[in-house]
Amino acid sequence: DCHGPAAADSATCVDLQLTTCADAAYNRTAFPTALEHRSREAVEASSEYILLSVLHHLLEGQCNPDLRLLGCAVLAPRCEGGREQRPCRRVCQGLQEACQPAFDAIDMAWPYFLDCARYFAPEEEGCFDPLEQLRGDLEPEEALPSGLPPTFIHFAHHSYAQMVRVLKRTASRCAQVAKTYSIGRSFEGKDLLVIEFSGRPGQHELMEPEVKLIGNIHGNEVAGREMLLYLAQYLCSEYLLGSPRIQRLVNTTRIHLLPSMNPDGYEVAAAEGAGYNGWTSGRQNAQNLDLNRNFPDLTSEYYRLAAARGVRTDHIPIPQYYWWGKVAPETKAIMKWMRTIPFVLSASLHGGDLVVSYPFDLSKHPLEEKMFSPTPDEKMFKLLARAYADVHPMMMDRSEHRCGGNFLKRGSIINGADWYSFTGGMSDFNYLHTNCFEITVELGCIKFPPEEALYGLWQHNKEPLLSFLEMAHRGIKGMVVDRFGKPVKNARIIVRGIRHDITTAPDGDYWRLLPPGSHVVVAQAPGYAKVMKRVTIPLRMKRAGRVDFILQPLGAGPKKFLPALRRAAPHFRAPWRDPAEQDPEPLEPLGAHRLPSAGGSKPWWWAYFTSLTPHRPRWLLKY
Repeated sequence: DCHGPAAADSATCVDLQLTTCADAAYNRTAFPTALEHRSREAVEASSEYILLSVLHHLLEGQCNPDLRLLGCAVLAPRCEGGREQRPCRRVCQGLQEACQPAFDAIDMAWPYFLDCARYFAPEEEGCFDPLEQLRGDLEPEEALPSGLPPTFIHFAHHSYAQMVRVLKRTASRCAQVAKTYSIGRSFEGKDLLVIEFSGRPGQHELMEPEVKLIGNIHGNEVAGREMLLYLAQYLCSEYLLGSPRIQRLVNTTRIHLLPSMNPDGYEVAAAEGAGYNGWTSGRQNAQNLDLNRNFPDLTSEYYRLAAARGVRTDHIPIPQYYWWGKVAPETKAIMKWMRTIPFVLSASLHGGDLVVSYPFDLSKHPLEEKMFSPTPDEKMFKLLARAYADVHPMMMDRSEHRCGGNFLKRGSIINGADWYSFTGGMSDFNYLHTNCFEITVELGCIKFPPEEALYGLWQHNKEPLLSFLEMAHRGIKGMVVDRFGKPVKNARIIVRGIRHDITTAPDGDYWRLLPPGSHVVVAQAPGYAKVMKRVTIPLRMKRAGRVDFILQPLGAGPKKFLPALRRAAPHFRAPWRDPAEQDPEPLEPLGAHRLPSAGGSKPWWWAYFTSLTPHRPRWLLKY
């Protein structure tokens, strides 16, 4: 029987009393189940139930709670009106497609009881969606409270559900230029929801810069979360009202706003409330990881490479040992996002001081806690930081006794390592692994401000946020094509005197943020002769100059390839990658503890799992 048992014509419904399934969308089940478990005690003793209870940790938060709820629908089927209902096959198939890479990453087989063809029913047989409740939280509100105009912004703190509703409602109001999408899940299963604004939402348009703003990376630093919610509503309203500035910005820029990177930490901080929150309560994610210390330390590798000549110091690969440690699902989601979209510019919004900092955040001398440590793009980073600080009324306040007054003589901007040095930061990772330039904005000295302060914070930060977004249009942009007009992806754009190259997107377009002045720009790709151009960027030019390159193939004879980054170890597929996706270059490793063991021994998780149950679930082994 390849389809498993059909739904029973009659069943005795009993209360659902399984702890692991306590948050299921139903509260009545029936025995025996499709797995022949005849009682609650039999289910709780089974290896299948044990797997559901630990899968959260084995997959490091990925696909949670979806997989657990899907498994509960099989182990404890829904029972209503004396009839047992089977879960929908399409839900299972969609989840298997999304979560199979997570199982492959730990060398575990897909659980037999989640066989979509055997234990799940087609729509025509009358199935139910065990994940419907999860999606229910993402539905937009039908309408604003009575009497309020659609342009109304509620200056208050927003819970996770309220935040999602505001984003969905905003995207619905501005459907022609906005959409929401999730980049992944937090450790506790909350969607990391992004709202995007663009002339053609959902698509990368040629030579349109991609910009991201990220808030709430530390759960108790909440001002950035609210500022991005207000910014989303402001962009939508002003676009619909015909604001020339906002329409030009949205039609020429693809803007991505992630109000909360750490929704789990926010819940901890919000439980204490504004004004009562301590300096660290809720800072970390649910795994007790500081997300702004959880990214790969590529800066140390940069300092090593920079000491050598003829070695590239950009697009540094993630080292193998990084995957041996604990990597948060939120961190993985950001890294996957960055590989999916060719971001040009970014800002992360924090709290605790009033200043704008920029890379590097790690001191070039490992023993120095404070040491000026500039990137090759120091001039450009200072311009980006000043674009925010110079139009922020409080950052420009001349009083040294105010919040952030100790940065007044620096113009309220500072090199990160010159402030304090730390490893694993998101900004350094952006710059050294991708084309993206990211700054860090500290929005104020109170990490969880009271609600009455939020309107003032918005008034202080509205213009700086818009000014920063417009900085994506500084420098040069263009296409790199071959003599037949075919785009050349991953071509290098080199600027003489700045030891940091950027690369073209898959469609051959590029953006290079540059300060005013004269620059010699070179385009180069394997198998082609390099092309050099001199460009001059005027001081007050606010629109990127168009500089295209047509590459000619090298003549007969051995091809000259670009010197690759020196790699000390082989690299393997990163855990977020689609198995069918072709690698343009060696990628990050999964980590030695996740690779199949030599000599046919069991995977690393086998001993951990079998210690929890006397049963030996060999159906989890792939070989």
